Amino acid sequence: MPTEDAAGGAGPETVRIRLDIAYDGSGFSGWAVQPGRRTVQGVLQDALARVLRVPEAQLTVAGRTDAGVHARGQAAHADVAAAAWAAEGERVLRRLAGVLPPDVRVTAVRPAPDGFDARFSPLYRRYVYRVDDTPSGVDPLRRHDVLWHKRPLDADRMNRAAALLVGEHDFAAFCKRREGATTVRELQRLEWVREGGHRYAATVQADAFCHNMVRALIGAMLAVGDGRRPVEWPAEVLAAAVRDPAVHVVAPHGLSLEEVAYPPDTDLAARARLTRRVRTLPAPEPRQPFGP
Repeated sequence: MPTEDAAGGAGPETVRIRLDIAYDGSGFSGWAVQPGRRTVQGVLQDALARVLRVPEAQLTVAGRTDAGVHARGQAAHADVAAAAWAAEGERVLRRLAGVLPPDVRVTAVRPAPDGFDARFSPLYRRYVYRVDDTPSGVDPLRRHDVLWHKRPLDADRMNRAAALLVGEHDFAAFCKRREGATTVRELQRLEWVREGGHRYAATVQADAFCHNMVRALIGAMLAVGDGRRPVEWPAEVLAAAVRDPAVHVVAPHGLSLEEVAYPPDTDLAARARLTRRVRTLPAPEPRQPFGP
């Protein structure tokens, strides 16, 4: 299937492929390529270029994860030579399994439908963050994907606080700002469940996330859950729209990208166009003067 060039026309000599990816982030310096560091993108691009026998294979990802963050449902795309895909496509998945290290897997690879953009087409990304408040600490076999919290937690308090944050807001108070980027996001889901014993899992779902947003939200929830802050505090921080030094950005290893959801194939291009727009919140209604 031909890809679209920058002007929107077809590029008949290339094909866009979609990859579904899982990885243990413990041994990576995040997703994005960095000189001299081991990254998920770097390892995958080298492996894909090798199995397709092409000079390079540049990946565009749905969500750029930080160092130590895991993924079970990551998605990416690459535009590769159509001839290379025609020659090797049926064998790519098995050959990738043979050359990739054991801490990263490509679980599916196939030609992408027209209009597919791994970064701009998603309807939402869903993360899960796991925390354990066992007095003796986290099970050693789960130390790489569960955070230990030394104070007892109350899931009901955390869920009451979380409910006040759901919706479209400016999440500047929970994001690391980037020049020219918006911090307006639609937080579609934020809820805690007890997985058993002392372990809690927070599901965090949004149309997109800004840098550090999930881990800052979790940090605020934990301060409520252990009683250090009132239930209303995270919403007050959100309304202030500035970074609060009292919000602790929790460690990355408890976080996993579980799902990237896309619309039906017919809606992919339209969704990408919509996502690319710079969002702002409506201006507040002017206050009416008191008195006659």
